[in-house]
Amino acid sequence: MIAAIYSRKSIYTGKGDSIENQIQICKDYAINHLKDKNIEDFIIYEDEGYSGKNLNRPNFKKLLLDGKSKKFQILICYKLDRISRNVADFSKTLELLQSYSIDFISIKEQFDTSTPIGRAMIYIASVFAQLERETIAERVKDNMLELSKSGRWLGGQTPLGYKSEKVSYLDENFKERSFYKLIPIDYEINLVKKIFEKYLKYKSLRKVNQWLLENNYKTKLGANWNVRAISDLLKSPTYVMADEKVINFLKNNNISCIGTPNSKHGILTFNKKKGKNIYRDKSLWIASIANHDGIISSNSWLKVQEILTKNKSKSPRLGKTNNVLLSGILKCGVCGSPMGVIHGKKDIHGNKNFYYSCRLKNYSKGTRCTNGNINSKDLERAILNFLKDISVDSNKIIKKINRTNYNLNKEDIQLKEIEFLKKSLEKNLSLIKNLVRELALNSNSKANKYIISEIENLENENENLKKNISNLSSNNGKKNKYNEDIKISPLKDFNKNFFKNIRLLNNDEKKHIISRIISKITWTSKESLIHIYLYNEDSK
Repeated sequence: MIAAIYSRKSIYTGKGDSIENQIQICKDYAINHLKDKNIEDFIIYEDEGYSGKNLNRPNFKKLLLDGKSKKFQILICYKLDRISRNVADFSKTLELLQSYSIDFISIKEQFDTSTPIGRAMIYIASVFAQLERETIAERVKDNMLELSKSGRWLGGQTPLGYKSEKVSYLDENFKERSFYKLIPIDYEINLVKKIFEKYLKYKSLRKVNQWLLENNYKTKLGANWNVRAISDLLKSPTYVMADEKVINFLKNNNISCIGTPNSKHGILTFNKKKGKNIYRDKSLWIASIANHDGIISSNSWLKVQEILTKNKSKSPRLGKTNNVLLSGILKCGVCGSPMGVIHGKKDIHGNKNFYYSCRLKNYSKGTRCTNGNINSKDLERAILNFLKDISVDSNKIIKKINRTNYNLNKEDIQLKEIEFLKKSLEKNLSLIKNLVRELALNSNSKANKYIISEIENLENENENLKKNISNLSSNNGKKNKYNEDIKISPLKDFNKNFFKNIRLLNNDEKKHIISRIISKITWTSKESLIHIYLYNEDSK
């Protein structure tokens, strides 16, 4: 076994803690107390003149890289603060060492992660690090929400019509402070006004979208407009000259409102999303009277909200399109836009025809793309015939399906047992964290020895659980290969009669198979050309 020794000395450290002394103490400890580890050699890492306030130290970085490369199996240091004086950094380092299967020993504190007590210490460090992270996160959130009440712009993508500009001022102590404010961009403001005007005229998002595409207007980020983007813009109170009527509308939608409206300024909303795409409940939203001027009268803005709500409640459905097979993977060969489904006239038998059509062409009424439509049945027949041809090479089909982790052994009993053991492991880890938290909060309690004993028992139980999971996973891997041989055989027979058998599947099953083999299809009407892209292969 190879042991690494890390030593650090800042310019403020006394002579007794010199680099040489730290290294010698670590070597002596290893020789006298770690005989069972069979340490054959030492790798020394020294950082002299570096503070422990962060991890930005050259030889410490090298140590972590070498640890990842398995150049040593145990790390020894004189004191915990040689690694870091920051709890969060220290916890992060321990997590890395654990992931590399490296034991860690700190001599001064008798911290040894190869023992149950040592691992309990890791949990204690983790608890404090987590508390620190949560406290910081809550503080940032509280500060942001408090700042939102001031109506200032807090950052992020600015809305169409505005840019952010830094404003500096002196506080009561004559210290320079700054904040950001939304400043209008004239040509973008004019576009926003036109969008509101067109919607009040047409009362249709699709017609507004058509107008925008026909006139080649772009979004703030230079993309083509779509119905969703238009709807979001129209709903935004950023543009309204807020008055009491607007505030009452927002409150009726359970949105908290801050500030006094003056029929001049717009409104900024905060705390709307959790992450990138998940919206919080409206009762958690905050609407604050902003510093920038609104551009849409309250009457017009409220009228737009009324129309949007009314249209949403009566949105017509032109019929179900779940009988088509290529939605999601079919793209326009001319402009690259998705191809959606439109409805044609009924045939002589009264059946409705479906066609795949470029969405950009439809939304722009043919002004932005001229690619022709294609009958859904004709295109799907061509795709199924293509799959029929390549299904002669059954290994090709099977390889495609296996590549997407098609589950051939879903009901396997061992998988259920592994899942049960994993849940037991998670439960034990949760119990350990709770016990460690109790230990950390009541350091002088007489009950601590029982808590430590219980942590050790749970740790031992976890070791057994991990071994069982590892053994079952290994056995299950072998069994999967056996089951694959059994279940692939019918698949081979299926492929020999692919075109005949696929007709027996329902549409969802057909779509599932097609989407696992084909990544993209493009249609170009001018050349009557279909490009089929298999996963990890060029087009056919």
